[in-house]
Amino acid sequence: MPRTRHLTTAQALLTFLTHQFTERDGISRRLITATWGIFGHGNVAGLGQALTELQAAHGHVPPARALADFQGADQSYTEAEIRAQKPDHDHPHGPRPHSMPFLQGRNEQAMVHAAVAYARQRGRLSTHAVTTSIGPGATNLVTGAALATVNRLPVLLLPGDTFATRPADPVLQQLEVPYAGDMSVNDCLRPVSRYFDRITRPEALIPAALAAMRVLTDPVETGAVTLALPQDVQAEAYDWPEEFFRERVWPIRRAGGDVHEALTAIRAARRPLVVAGGGVHHARAEFELSQLADRTGIPVASTQSGKGSLPYDHPADLGGIGHTGTTAANQLARTADLVIGVGTRWTDFTTASGTLFQNPDVRFVNLNISPADAHKLGAVAVVGDAGAALRELVHELSRSPERAEHVYRAEPGYVAEYGELKADWERIVTAAYAAPDDRATPTQAQVLGVLDTLVTRDDILINAAGSLPGDLHKLWRTRSRDQYHVEYGYSCMGYEIPAAVGVQLAAPGRPVWALVGDGTYLMNPTEIVTAVQERLPIKVVILDNHGYASIGGLSEAVGGERFGTAYRFRDEDGTYTGEPLPVDLAANAASLGMRTLRARTIGDLREALAEACLSTVPTCVYVGVETADTVSGAPGADAWWDVPVAETATRPSARSAREEYDRQVAARRHHL
Repeated sequence: MPRTRHLTTAQALLTFLTHQFTERDGISRRLITATWGIFGHGNVAGLGQALTELQAAHGHVPPARALADFQGADQSYTEAEIRAQKPDHDHPHGPRPHSMPFLQGRNEQAMVHAAVAYARQRGRLSTHAVTTSIGPGATNLVTGAALATVNRLPVLLLPGDTFATRPADPVLQQLEVPYAGDMSVNDCLRPVSRYFDRITRPEALIPAALAAMRVLTDPVETGAVTLALPQDVQAEAYDWPEEFFRERVWPIRRAGGDVHEALTAIRAARRPLVVAGGGVHHARAEFELSQLADRTGIPVASTQSGKGSLPYDHPADLGGIGHTGTTAANQLARTADLVIGVGTRWTDFTTASGTLFQNPDVRFVNLNISPADAHKLGAVAVVGDAGAALRELVHELSRSPERAEHVYRAEPGYVAEYGELKADWERIVTAAYAAPDDRATPTQAQVLGVLDTLVTRDDILINAAGSLPGDLHKLWRTRSRDQYHVEYGYSCMGYEIPAAVGVQLAAPGRPVWALVGDGTYLMNPTEIVTAVQERLPIKVVILDNHGYASIGGLSEAVGGERFGTAYRFRDEDGTYTGEPLPVDLAANAASLGMRTLRARTIGDLREALAEACLSTVPTCVYVGVETADTVSGAPGADAWWDVPVAETATRPSARSAREEYDRQVAARRHHL
């Protein structure tokens, strides 16, 4: 008879997870390295008890130590350092064999954000599980799940669910659906999950768990994976086949695509441009991209998630592209005859809502692991790993005696042209960063400028929403491949602070900065408590402009006149135009356990940020800005973004905005 092990479903699931590994380039890593949890009646007796059993059997490992696998190598651009990462299970600080570190969260959405940020920092090769109770705990996962799936980042969600055996109906927190007895609130996770299953019998876990691992480790399919666990099934015992618990390694293959047509297109191009997306980072293909730029002279612009694919001082790096991009990148994009997308989804911000690439003869080549993305914009599709495809292109385009006729090098005049554009943009950045008067209140750009003077290539900056992503995309001088961590696929307010916790767990020993506005801070400050609890020295910079400054600016541009965007008292006319609200976010951060430093002037800011750099405890730097109408200090948008404007209105601002909208939309084109 086959050997079996008598365990509850929850115990079996956790034991299974401790035996799952990923492997890429001959390097093995634990797939699920920790479990986040908030316990309620829907998971405390199941997964809560199973975690207790596992901790008792293998020891309580502080997560900050258990999750540390290496320090300092992963941010490098050199091939040797990128490749020389040791397996988790061979490293003295890796998770102990068969252990499962536990992390106590304060908000279910925030736990998902932390897990997703950890996965991004770890190159999608490791992630966390998240367990919640039924009802509100489960539905709080939805926003985090959507963010993970939109950004194609793996996370395993384990929400509790109502009784499979239905001993009483309804039970506490159950949603009654008269026409569907098998439905629960967890079904709202289906559209935002890349894989969803409800485990209504213990033995059903076996195929479901294997399917979940397949999706988590698939670079095309990955995203949020949900296994809904009815609370009675979690606690039910079963004789599990021992084979279920064997060590499994899920290989991440580097399959190269057919580059023949792409080579033909590149060799015919006179004004080629590479657009680097997040896939460059996911594939760890920064070295290969730099080789392509070095050997061919083709310039590189980057999307939000691709920024840092080349360091800012590389001669071919033009910075961000699109609505929040640089004038250097956008000017070249308008006249490019060939655009080579590497690991990009081609969102509206990148294409300026279909108005950026204006050369009538422009064509596209897409290198992408996802066939759906590779075929966008009528492109020549190279479906495969970005690193493998770039290596093949470099090999075929590089100078060699036997292939002299196939060598490609951008024309000298073109290289000189984009070199001048890059130099011009650097002068614009320097001017935006300049802060000559230490007694003045800093602009948002000056805050970035002061931080720019203090950080090294080890520092990691995190942001997601508001006006900061635009300023960072334009202005930030990225020094290492993973320094720039801006979540702009879902652009979720409230991501930054829990993400800083996740990144700090993934990159111990490196300074991690969460840059947030007051609107984002008020959305989700809860995981400050987790950072304090785990002694994670994250650094939070709060830029308080008393309102939704970014959307206020957009509102003004589209005829909305900043309606409802300022944090002010309601005035006598019923509008929010009174005095700023007396909310003290610095005091709030301090009440949650953070060391807090206040800065009112540029001089104060220099001192506070320098002090935060040296801090070994969770630290907040609070920077006050007078009003939500204050400009950020960054250059305005150089490319359009389609936000439809009222087609008929009585107010002059809206009518004027509609005229501008009609003018811009006329430039839109489909690339076929």
